[in-house]
Amino acid sequence: MLSGGNAQGKTSLLEALFYCASFSSPLASADRQLIHFNVLDDPIAVARMITEFERDGSTHRMEVRIILENAEKGGRTRKEILVDGIKTNAQKAIGTFPCVLFLPQMTRILEGSPDERRRYLNIMLSQSVPGYARALSEQKQILTRRNALLKLIAERRTDPSQLDYWDAMLAERSAVLIRHRIKALQYLKETAREVHLQLTGSRELLDLGYLPGFDPLNPAGISGKSNQFIAGESEVNALSDQETAASYRTILKENRENDIRRGVTTAGPHRDDFSIFASGIDLCTYGSRGQIRTALLSLKLAEIEWMREQTGTLPLLLLDETLAELDESRGNDLLNRLEQYDQAVLTTTDQADFPKSFAERNTIWQVSGGMLFKSNEDGTGTGGSDGSVPN
Repeated sequence: MLSGGNAQGKTSLLEALFYCASFSSPLASADRQLIHFNVLDDPIAVARMITEFERDGSTHRMEVRIILENAEKGGRTRKEILVDGIKTNAQKAIGTFPCVLFLPQMTRILEGSPDERRRYLNIMLSQSVPGYARALSEQKQILTRRNALLKLIAERRTDPSQLDYWDAMLAERSAVLIRHRIKALQYLKETAREVHLQLTGSRELLDLGYLPGFDPLNPAGISGKSNQFIAGESEVNALSDQETAASYRTILKENRENDIRRGVTTAGPHRDDFSIFASGIDLCTYGSRGQIRTALLSLKLAEIEWMREQTGTLPLLLLDETLAELDESRGNDLLNRLEQYDQAVLTTTDQADFPKSFAERNTIWQVSGGMLFKSNEDGTGTGGSDGSVPN
């Protein structure tokens, strides 16, 4: 457990750990923002994050460098990733150090736009499904090129038949995304429901609805408007990527005239969304802060089980301001659930929020001024620094 006042570095430590897992920040909109502002006037500014961890009985080292050259002139950033000293790229390295993160700001997954919910799914699947990150990257690139071509066609500057090539490529990559998202959402629906019953003392029944931008099992449906569509496991397994891609190509062709007129691709997984209900109440619209936070915690704890099942490895759980905005009953239910995990990093501004028995069973570190201090039994630091929180 990390204990300390506000603005001391607790969240920065969690952010750094999660960055080593996903290579993206849950808070910053650009990597440049992760570099300490005191060095932005240097010719080369660098942020460096290093973590050592055990997996499958072996110790590994992950190092991530964010490098800003010509910083004083507003230069561009680049990223270097090393796993056990060997340089690699994010698509290959993601999933090496699996983490599940909860921050209070992540309630925007439920309260915010569909982009937030797609980003959540993409990070989870990229960490747990080999090849997903690559398919996602390629799908985004192809989609950008197709949309640019649609605009050229609308201006009568090129032949519409050129879309055939990009449609085939887009459908192939999109089929991979669709299959894994359907499977993951079905799993999350079932598992988060069980977790939520535990966190709410069986008072609330959680449900998850998938609103696909393209439904391969109902291609004639209105894109993005299906009512809580969730495919059964048998239906998902019965539908091949080739069948999904062929169905998507058909929809792309049927929508071609409309796409050209609008200059965007109107159907596809880039328009996917999902919603969460508690006892029939749409939490994205009507949920209280406590309900939304509890539902998101249920989703995150279900995510742990998904990643463990897919990879055989229990991810590291990172919880910021763990008990904030939870009543005593929900807080106690959460702590009971956390006892099931071998390792987690929790933060708090007040250790007194946690039962004494819980604190005694776990290691407590004080965070002050970006430094970590081993805590004594009375909650004070030992005075010896064990390292600094990455900036």
